Amino acid sequence: MKNLLLIVTNVGHYASGLDTGLWLSELTHIYHTAKEKGWHVTIASPKGGAVPIDPESLKPLVLDKMTKDYYESPAFMEELNHSKSLAEVEKSSFDCVYLAGGHATMYDFPDDTNLQNIIAKQYESGKMVAAICHGVGGLLNVKLPNGKYLITGKKLTGFDWFEESIARRKREVPFNLEAALKERGVIYDKAFIPMTSQVVVDGNLVTGQNPFSSKEMAKVVAKELEK
Repeated sequence: MKNLLLIVTNVGHYASGLDTGLWLSELTHIYHTAKEKGWHVTIASPKGGAVPIDPESLKPLVLDKMTKDYYESPAFMEELNHSKSLAEVEKSSFDCVYLAGGHATMYDFPDDTNLQNIIAKQYESGKMVAAICHGVGGLLNVKLPNGKYLITGKKLTGFDWFEESIARRKREVPFNLEAALKERGVIYDKAFIPMTSQVVVDGNLVTGQNPFSSKEMAKVVAKELEK
């Protein structure tokens, strides 16, 4: 029985007021995989409580059937909107800490000290840290006990700047995630074709590039946890 902590955003709007939130499939695929295996899942967010969903992630072109089923499940939505706060789960032990994405995470993940503490402790103990798409931004400011940034020198991926153009969000986002990762000295590894699946494993760090990586990400995380 594995124990997973899935971290999601509490933010529902860009600074401009435009709606954003959790990119739903980046949560549902890992959630579904874990539940199928009988693993224990805790959904948490920086503040706890309600979790806004990015309306873009509910559009027919990107909403897969499994994610749609979860969105239409009162039980799942009840669980999602009663997320635990990071302060509540900070002292608990998990086999995997997973940061789900959505542009909204760029506002409440990078500077959250509870999130940083959870990830640093998780990584230092040799357990899995996973992040997908903009959720990778939650790794930016995590420092290890030696004072170094966790991601410096690590091979990873995340939503790239060209994909931000495709998503028409370059003027909305608070920073350029790809550039910020490179500034931290990461070995940045992106898919040859934008908006296609890319998952990168570097020891106990697993990252996915974009929403289209959600399915593969869930498979890779499960496979690595079962090793």
